[in-house]
Amino acid sequence: MKSQKFAAVSLILGALSVCLLAQDQPKAPVREVTDTYFGTKVVDPYRWMEDLKSPEMAAWMKAQSDYTSRYMDRAPLRGDFLKRLDALSNAGITVSSLQLVGNRYFYLRVAPGENSPKLYVREGVNGAERVLFDPEKLATKDKHYSIGGFGVSQGGTYVSYALSEGGAENGELRVLETATGRDLADRIDRSRIDYGAWLPDGRSFLYNRLQKLAPGAPQTEVYKKDRVFVHVLGTDPDKDKVVLGYDTNPELRFDETMLVDAWPVPGSNYVIADVTTGVSPNGAFYIAPVSALSQSVVPWKKIAELSDEVADVQIHGDDIYILTYKQTPRYKVLRTSVSNPDLSKAQTVIPASEAVVRGIGAAGDALYVSSMDAGIGRLWRVDFKDGSRQQIPLPYDGAVSLSALDPRVPGVLVRTTSWTKSPTIYAYDPQRKSMTETRLQPPSSISFSGIESIETKAPAPDGTMIPLSIIYKRGVKRDGSSPALIEGYGAYGISREPTFTPASLALLERGVVMAVAHVRGGGEYGEDWHLAGFQQTKANTWKDFIACAEFLVREKYTSAAHLAAGGRSAGGILIANAIVERPDLFRAAIIQVGYINVLRAETTANGVPNIPEFGTFKTADGFKALVGMDAYNKIKGGTAYPAVLLTTGINDPRVEPWMSGKVAARLQAATSSGKPILLRVDYDAGHGVGITKQQANEETADRYAFLLQQLNQK
Repeated sequence: MKSQKFAAVSLILGALSVCLLAQDQPKAPVREVTDTYFGTKVVDPYRWMEDLKSPEMAAWMKAQSDYTSRYMDRAPLRGDFLKRLDALSNAGITVSSLQLVGNRYFYLRVAPGENSPKLYVREGVNGAERVLFDPEKLATKDKHYSIGGFGVSQGGTYVSYALSEGGAENGELRVLETATGRDLADRIDRSRIDYGAWLPDGRSFLYNRLQKLAPGAPQTEVYKKDRVFVHVLGTDPDKDKVVLGYDTNPELRFDETMLVDAWPVPGSNYVIADVTTGVSPNGAFYIAPVSALSQSVVPWKKIAELSDEVADVQIHGDDIYILTYKQTPRYKVLRTSVSNPDLSKAQTVIPASEAVVRGIGAAGDALYVSSMDAGIGRLWRVDFKDGSRQQIPLPYDGAVSLSALDPRVPGVLVRTTSWTKSPTIYAYDPQRKSMTETRLQPPSSISFSGIESIETKAPAPDGTMIPLSIIYKRGVKRDGSSPALIEGYGAYGISREPTFTPASLALLERGVVMAVAHVRGGGEYGEDWHLAGFQQTKANTWKDFIACAEFLVREKYTSAAHLAAGGRSAGGILIANAIVERPDLFRAAIIQVGYINVLRAETTANGVPNIPEFGTFKTADGFKALVGMDAYNKIKGGTAYPAVLLTTGINDPRVEPWMSGKVAARLQAATSSGKPILLRVDYDAGHGVGITKQQANEETADRYAFLLQQLNQK
């Protein structure tokens, strides 16, 4: 994982090296703990591992990590993959997090040879770009820093940005001056995925900050009692005023687990607030004049409550545009007024249809709407003056998203991509009714010309047709001999839309068939699709995935002897359950930063905010749902499990690293297949956010080499 790998090594020599390594893999002691939930006993043999600070657990994790490193050092093709991935990742410029402020463009950018995104600004779409902040200048030998995100003042004078260490995400909010790039003295700690929302005065911003816990407080309290503050440049953040949050307003009472956010609308005199679980598209929305933020208790006016099932709101003048899925699981757009918001009398702007409305944005001239129809992105414009609606033609079929807009400026920037076409940022000019490539994101030099993709469907056990994307090298044989990797997610209503991934070419060009199963629990068909793989219905998620895997075998894209499964984060529930339920169907599996031991997740900091998505063990129905989706507790001794690679980052703030550790230990003790069960630990990473290019390439090389080694491919 660190040194030059052996590229020209035979499969026989690699297998021999693996056998010699087997004696070095540390075994975990079993210390059973029995819990009783509503009369059901659950035995946990590795509960002791949940204390990551214990010397024993730290030593065991380090020994596992070292073993995996030595294993991968000897894996055939690992060096070849790393060399190819380095070339692919340095083949062009990558631009993300684009923000438009008047005629200024702010964005994160990674160029060939660079390891982490830098913050840039340019005057005008064709202007010269300038570096505002480079986190690599803070890096040390053992730690790297990254920009979690940024917010730009409404005049573009200042930029607030989140700085995190070692991929931890939770970090420090800082401010720089756009003209000079000079950092101001302002520093705000306990910042979590918050970048600052600037008020019209250009000297203050709204931000979210974690509560300060007393020493020894339970970790389950970390993300509770959320609050929004207002910070004035040059003042002490510990004296900042609370404008919204838990127990701050007698008129607004909500549970201590709810998350709050607030942001001003450029060009208006209003601030919008959102109260949400953080894991659902649903939010309770409020509005208040900017001037009211100085009052001791801010008089927030309700736009929508949770029962209204609203996902987003946008403001233009006295109009509020509402994106809702109430009685419309694929979403629709409504309009009501700022002065008297009333959803019961709201006008329909975009009616319900077969397409899923994905996003809305208010520019200076119109409301722009992105939607997804049978996996294909669509773009709409709703004129503010006459309410007319028109579809804007896109250059090709793929995914489309609203990349950036300014409510004071007409037009919109949109980002398009597909499985085989690199991302492009287009500017739509409403006067000329034209779509122009901006070249803010230069075209990739990586060619997918020899790669094809198809969209099909596979029948689930209950007859539901599950969308399945299949990407492969042109001319690949359909005789069951090709290696294949099928991936899935299926949670939070998140859709797996077409995405151009240069790293995937390293597998595709070797004849590996890659597939994405759009399982229930995601949002491909709106909120109904989400709820069909949610809590008590969660089993549909992995049953859909298994059905898609069987489709690949049945249609001879691959066979069980050459098929691998892969997923990350909440996709760990999906992949882990798929391999314990059908170990015969997969030769290998990869679970990255997996949310797996879900029955115990509620005892962790980020497990509490996830209760609305997965349920709680404190109720009978909740326990039944959780134990049903907890693959850790389904692992059985003497079972021939596939080869499994689990990855984790020691600084992960979302999924505790011990989840991957416990699953690795239990699989290692249970499997009878003789196939490896490996645990890869990155000690300078978290959930994957903010990792460097080199870290990503190292991990991907490990995953790809592991796959092809197990699928018996050179």
